Amino acid sequence: MNFHGINVGLVDERGELAAMYRGIPQNDIGLRTDVLDNIPKAIGMRMLIRSMAPKVISADEIGNNDEIEPINYAICSGIKGIFTAHGASLEEISINPTLKTLLNLHVFERIVFLEDKKRKGEIVNVYTLSKKTSEYSIMD
Repeated sequence: MNFHGINVGLVDERGELAAMYRGIPQNDIGLRTDVLDNIPKAIGMRMLIRSMAPKVISADEIGNNDEIEPINYAICSGIKGIFTAHGASLEEISINPTLKTLLNLHVFERIVFLEDKKRKGEIVNVYTLSKKTSEYSIMD
């Protein structure tokens, strides 16, 4: 049996994403996803990087100063990241000091804004980081 895919590490601090029960995720998070739940994201990301060799790290609702270093370390180590944060626009997330720091470090290749009122989950805007100018612009 040959399984294709990549190793993903999920830090599920409040148990909202995987909904673990007796060590088994109740939500479909992917066959090759290692989950650390009920642990602070900053600690969980460091643990995943050091021990699980993920190609991608995912965490929801980032925005704490303690999370800057492990996110930056993961990206600098060649690990891709999928992170969520609250904010309706690039300007709005720039107000959050932690997210502003991550924006200024240029760790995000893309920033996707989703509709949260009328059509939840629908993509509103996608910003891409220009490698030439180091600025984010709306993707066409």
